[in-house]
Amino acid sequence: MTIEILRRDSLPQGGFAGLKEHQLVVDPRVFGESANAQTWAGIGHLVYLADARYLPKGETGLHGHQEIDVISVMVEGQVSHEGSLEHGRGLQAFDVQVQRAGGEGFSHNEINPDDHENRMIQLWVLPETAGQPAGYKVYEPQSGGPTHVYGGDDSHTETFASQTVIDVVMLDPGQRLMIDRPCLAYVSRGRGVANSATVSDGDLIRDDQLTFEADAEAQLIVMSTLA
Repeated sequence: MTIEILRRDSLPQGGFAGLKEHQLVVDPRVFGESANAQTWAGIGHLVYLADARYLPKGETGLHGHQEIDVISVMVEGQVSHEGSLEHGRGLQAFDVQVQRAGGEGFSHNEINPDDHENRMIQLWVLPETAGQPAGYKVYEPQSGGPTHVYGGDDSHTETFASQTVIDVVMLDPGQRLMIDRPCLAYVSRGRGVANSATVSDGDLIRDDQLTFEADAEAQLIVMSTLA
């Protein structure tokens, strides 16, 4: 496969409540074929990816989820987390929050406490086994390489189980990332060269394998599958 690139800023901006967002992955398995035709299908059980900006003092409003895993990657600023899981937990820039709704379900509200916009990437993954208990995890990715935040083989006991794998990768200038299987990769900060193509913040990449070299401090969200 030749590398494909979906650029966030080529897509319409929508939103709801106190945030505005660009949706890049809106999988027809869940949302139907009539969903935004410019967006991409996911990979594995990944069905949704949106790049959201919380308005000053904006919030999503309390709402519920069931039988979905919600991964939130804080890119800029902070949010205050309210809800049935870990109420009162705050997320700072670069934190990753993973909530498993399972059959039990959960409700949450994410609030921007600041007087300026803050930014979060949100992903949804369908669970492979229905009826699981709700759960909550937070990760703090560090610069210099990948942090595993979702799915994986039996060695990844610290993450929720899934054949769909998500890593958040923080690279310094000149560092390189290599993925040897089909993947989606979203550049959420910085810029670099992916399989000889220049990419930057807001670009979603799809290819059968990926080599990325950072030209500046960069953050990538890499989505793949073991199956």
